[in-house]
Amino acid sequence: MLGFLANSALQGSGFFDELEFFVPVPLHWTRRLSRGYNQSFVLAKKLKHPTAKINTDLVRIRYTKTQPGGMANAAARAKNVAGAFAVRRGHQFGGRAVCLVDDVKTTGATLNECAKTLKEAGASKVFALVLAVAGQKTS
Repeated sequence: MLGFLANSALQGSGFFDELEFFVPVPLHWTRRLSRGYNQSFVLAKKLKHPTAKINTDLVRIRYTKTQPGGMANAAARAKNVAGAFAVRRGHQFGGRAVCLVDDVKTTGATLNECAKTLKEAGASKVFALVLAVAGQKTS
C-alpha cells in the first residue's frame, strides 16, 4: 500500500521526468545490521520509473543518535547529522538529477545533509520523496 502511495506522489510530482537516480537515505552499517533492513531502500525498490535506477553510493560514515530520541529542535537534529554522509569513490552523481527517498521527514535535517553531500559531489538537482511529514500543525 505504501509503495502505491509513494508512486502516486512521485508520478504527480513536478520532477518525475527529470530523475536519473533514486537514492535511499542510508543507515549506518551497525544500525542496518541490527535492524536487518534499510526502510528507505525497501521503499525505493517499490518506486516505478521508466529510466531512474536506485543508487546506493551515498553512505553514512558516522554513527548518529536516533533522531526521534530526544531531539526536539531542528538545531540539535542538524548538529547530530552534520558530516555524517559521504559518497563512494567512482560515484555517478556528477550532473545528475537525483531523488532522495526516506520514510519520515521531521525537521528535514537528514534530508538537508544528504542533499548537501550530493550537491558537493556534483549532483545537478536533488529532490526528495518521503512517506510522512511529522509534526505538522493542522490548524
